Amino acid sequence: MPTLIVVDDPVDWSHALPDVEVVAARQYLTDSSFTARKALKVFNLCRSYRYQSLGYYVSLLAEARGHRPLPGVQTIQDLKSQVIVRTISEELDDLIQKNLSPLQSKEFTLSIYFGRNLAKRYERLSQKLFGLFPAPLLRAQFTWSIRMNKWLLQSIGPVAVSDVSEDHHDFMLEAAGTYFSGRYRTPKARARACYDLAILVSNDDSDAPSNVRALQRFERAAQRHGFAVEQISRDDFGRLAEFDALFIRETTSVNHHTYRFARRAEAEGLVVIDDPESILKCTNKVFLAEILERHKVPTPRTLVVHRGNRSQIAGELGFPVVLKQPDSSFSQGVVKAADQAELKEKLDRLFAKSDLVIAQEFLPTSFDWRVGIFDRQPLYGCRYYMVKQHWQILKRDGDGAKTEGRFDTLPVEHLPTPVLRMALKAANLIGDGLYGVDLKQVGNQVYIIEVNDNPNIDAGVEDQILKDELYDRIMRVMFRRVEQRKGRGW
Repeated sequence: MPTLIVVDDPVDWSHALPDVEVVAARQYLTDSSFTARKALKVFNLCRSYRYQSLGYYVSLLAEARGHRPLPGVQTIQDLKSQVIVRTISEELDDLIQKNLSPLQSKEFTLSIYFGRNLAKRYERLSQKLFGLFPAPLLRAQFTWSIRMNKWLLQSIGPVAVSDVSEDHHDFMLEAAGTYFSGRYRTPKARARACYDLAILVSNDDSDAPSNVRALQRFERAAQRHGFAVEQISRDDFGRLAEFDALFIRETTSVNHHTYRFARRAEAEGLVVIDDPESILKCTNKVFLAEILERHKVPTPRTLVVHRGNRSQIAGELGFPVVLKQPDSSFSQGVVKAADQAELKEKLDRLFAKSDLVIAQEFLPTSFDWRVGIFDRQPLYGCRYYMVKQHWQILKRDGDGAKTEGRFDTLPVEHLPTPVLRMALKAANLIGDGLYGVDLKQVGNQVYIIEVNDNPNIDAGVEDQILKDELYDRIMRVMFRRVEQRKGRGW
């Protein structure tokens, strides 16, 4: 498999390695030739993996392109989570104390290059940390706790190539060469299984994906299928190991506790809806734009915009044009620009939050389709109509009040065949989770707008046709997956 090293500036990596190509991050993101290349290993050595930075998008789009990035976006998120760092410190406690007990100082820094350390005595600890946080260059900080009378992992994060000390360079290159040659393998994480169903909810979520009556129906359906059910909140993070499945009914986001819950639950061996990979993929419209284009799924004309190509929007997409913050949801962070002046003002605002923005041609329709899909099977179909004298199905006033357009729900078998076929194709590119696929139909042409994880399922709306059977279908699949995971299933 070809190997690609991606850096902010190729000068950062001036060392030649056999069969390894070095490119700049911006080139990898914007050069269409990389989209067409198959089966690439992408080693992301950018200086920063900050959310929505160039380094972040290198790993995100590598996954969308079917490449194999190191680190992946899940690892990038894990590196920023103090909760996960503390959990790892506890799990590796015996090894940490054994390795660091001879030290006389109160602080220790461990440099990890492709899973290895210069000192042989720290090799196993380095491999373990690399297995849990697979990123090419890592630096782990340990401190001695007087109160607990032991060493603690304080933080772990990526290291820029330029920050590697001169006396470590040769070893780093040797470790890289060994890894690239395939002679190194990371240890596999241990998984555990539990038994009950937790439904994660929040009373403060104004855009909650399920109303109270729907949550009650989910609970009853889960009980009918053999689950003991408990609604939990963000304060119950430490209790996840008590359950065998997690069902997230709170608006998800990557920089959010919902993602940390999904990651922790998956690591504990729980069946998770929404799974963390689906959250990552669906909550970023840059990823969706890339993967839909790669698989030739029809969408409105779309341009991934950075500061270098913003001048192309008007010529390629015309006016009005829709601009989307990559992690927008519930119409927040989605705006329309009617002319060049408005485009500049709104782009400047979006670029203050993200290095990339989605621009999309405006397709006026009286309603949007939404097809709910779970386990690669359609559950429901809805038409959500635009708010009167507004271009979206949801309108927010200056004080935050919401106005929603009317809706109607159809049996799946009554959906237009192109709508159903296209929705399934798009959802299947993400996985086998629970998705809501938004589409527009213009004449005979159907366009995918986006694929949402954590779709709305409200009593009286999406369940209008199937009633209790909608909730039963979801819980039936979750129960089957738990049984399979425990080795009792079909």
